[in-house]
Amino acid sequence: MGDTGLWGAPQPLAARLRPTSLDEIVGQPSALAPGGPLRQLADPHFSGAASSVILWGPPGTGKTTLASVIARSSGRDFMELSAVTAGVKDVREALERARREGEMSSRAPVLFLDEIHRFSKAQQDALLPGVENGVVVLIAATTENPSFSVIAPLLSRSLLVTLSSLEPEDIVAVIDRALESTEGFGGRVSVRDDALSDLVRLSGGDARKALTALEASVAVADSREGEAVVTAEDVERALNAATVRYDRQGDQHYDVISAFIKSVRGSDADAALHYLARMIEAGEDARFIARRLIILAAEDIGLADPQALGIAVSAAQAIALIGMPEGRIPLAEVTLYLALAPKSNSAYVAINEAQQAVRAGKIGSIPPAVRDSHYPGAKDQGNGAGYRYPHDSALGVIPQDYAPEAVRADRYYRPSGHGFEKELATRSEAIARILRAP
Repeated sequence: MGDTGLWGAPQPLAARLRPTSLDEIVGQPSALAPGGPLRQLADPHFSGAASSVILWGPPGTGKTTLASVIARSSGRDFMELSAVTAGVKDVREALERARREGEMSSRAPVLFLDEIHRFSKAQQDALLPGVENGVVVLIAATTENPSFSVIAPLLSRSLLVTLSSLEPEDIVAVIDRALESTEGFGGRVSVRDDALSDLVRLSGGDARKALTALEASVAVADSREGEAVVTAEDVERALNAATVRYDRQGDQHYDVISAFIKSVRGSDADAALHYLARMIEAGEDARFIARRLIILAAEDIGLADPQALGIAVSAAQAIALIGMPEGRIPLAEVTLYLALAPKSNSAYVAINEAQQAVRAGKIGSIPPAVRDSHYPGAKDQGNGAGYRYPHDSALGVIPQDYAPEAVRADRYYRPSGHGFEKELATRSEAIARILRAP
């Protein structure tokens, strides 16, 4: 059943079925469009300048495969480094070897750098001379947004090719090929429709994950006597749960927390719980989630439900006391409460507008009546003169000028009328009438 790996052990199914040409690669129609940069780079007769490429996409979309296929198809030497283990010295040695091999073959070798996002700035800087001078054709792979993880000089000298998760029909094609290929199961195994659906769903658009799941499921089916038929029960036994794709340092981190906050703000409790579950399953820092919920409680709920902020703070304190996994319960509780609470961003808008006014120079002098009159000489300057004590009034509010004249007519706080702010709107109007009474 195919080649053997280290110590004579059979290679994994995904390794045995790795495509050897661009035509064997499933999916990625945009990246592999005729006349596109990857097709040109793989063409041994292409006479133009070979551009370095950064392949950005989720796991299992064929980044390593593309690099090796391009090198093989173009007739270029293929060199490989992993950012996990390589240092600056390894990069410089690889570039020197590439220079020697390029001089012998008159074609710059392909240098494949996996997980370039793990390279420091100094390590990426070490790549620049080789890329700029055409010593190597760099094909770098990353699962993180290159805008965050690749230095600007290297990014500007490379073509960015975005790869996407495979479509369900692509995963089906990958599985069918594995079942029929002599490098796979050679037609001796079949998969029931419900099991195929489970394999596609659990793969999450990741071809490698689909093949790994298929291989494990076939092993379960082979343990029974009789015909090898993979059932949904075999898939369930082989795989306890789908692995959540989530990188806590890259764009998935930002995308999921963004979707989570927007779902809570939009009052969709179920969507919010979905994203919360994704973050919990991926091992996201519960304190980070709690901090974001505290901000949301103040910014998006505010005075429509003044309890929201206190509940969010309490949840954060609970998580600090009990930790995970139990901390997921107060996280779920506060998520549901905030999602279903009335919404108002009036406090957020009010402080923003007040700050903008100050930055624009609308400051003015503090009215003498409300200045501090306790320090030596203050009363001689008129500080506190004419101040009217609100508690002397039965209403608790007395007509008086508190704001500088420059902003006295400005209104920053505008109640939304949602939830508790309905009452605050009534109070605000009544207070304004008293304060500004002639």
